[in-house]
Amino acid sequence: MSGTEAARLTAVLHGDFHVHSTFSDDARSTLAENIAAASAAGLATLRLTDHVRATTTWVPEFLSAVRAERIPEGLTVLTGVEAKLLDAAGTVDTPAGLVVGPGGVDAVVIGDHQFPGTDGPWSPTATRERLDAGLSADDALDLLVEAGIRAMERTPHAQLAHWFSILPKVGLDESQLGPQRLLAWAEAAAATGTIVEVNEKWACPGPDAIAALLRAGARIVASTDSHVAADVGRYERVPALLDAASARVAAETEEAR
Repeated sequence: MSGTEAARLTAVLHGDFHVHSTFSDDARSTLAENIAAASAAGLATLRLTDHVRATTTWVPEFLSAVRAERIPEGLTVLTGVEAKLLDAAGTVDTPAGLVVGPGGVDAVVIGDHQFPGTDGPWSPTATRERLDAGLSADDALDLLVEAGIRAMERTPHAQLAHWFSILPKVGLDESQLGPQRLLAWAEAAAATGTIVEVNEKWACPGPDAIAALLRAGARIVASTDSHVAADVGRYERVPALLDAASARVAAETEEAR
């Protein structure tokens, strides 16, 4: 990997692209506390991101509250809403009329909270039951990857949150994805301009998936998925994932010479 690419990966750690506030019912810190924490951590970019579903009505209030905050010099604050991937067709659980882009949120952060089934979201338990009943691991992995690709194609200004975190919950592993699935997924991210976060909380996606993204030229960011301001911008697991991915790409480059 070139020095420029290595520097780009190091710069990834100067942002936190997935931080929750009290607009999410499972988070404890205010917008102001998260912004102050990001500035104290020396971050250059912060994406304030809160959970939504189809019935959510508070997004305009959230945007107004962010605009009213005092932003410290040197910090860029972006907005996002985190919405669930629902099904194999790539449907995402966003509110009707959600504005994304100018005048609205900067990104839809798509999370794999449940498994994208053919008839709607499958819980981890329901997915394991289907696997036990005869759904093959290969077919399940194809469903997940194809659903992710369709979601990226259907969702402008998208960011993938903690992608592949659903796999261990259903008894599967990223190592089972294989290079062809990862290639298709990574190329779709690059082609659609989808941002992919490397998530501190869930330590995913793993090095093979990150390496696929690097090869495809997709944009990678770091996130803590913080639900409390003390965690904003604090990375322990992400650097190792980025280093491992970088080493994989560097080794391939060396072998090709």
